[in-house]
Amino acid sequence: MSQKAFSFDKVTVGKIARGAAIAGGGAVLTYLLQAIASTDFGNFTPIVVAVCGIALNALKEYMKGA
Repeated sequence: MSQKAFSFDKVTVGKIARGAAIAGGGAVLTYLLQAIASTDFGNFTPIVVAVCGIALNALKEYMKGA
């Protein structure tokens, strides 16, 4: 099935939804990382930084797929 003018097929809707989810996720991550970077966790700062780094790497690998 091909895309027709002024309408969306299921594949196009899926691509739009996936792009919106990626853009929204990026915006949320940017906000959270900025908030975490400006927060003082005291003695736990190295642990928080390590956990954030591991979580970010895991998310990147999850989104990359096979």
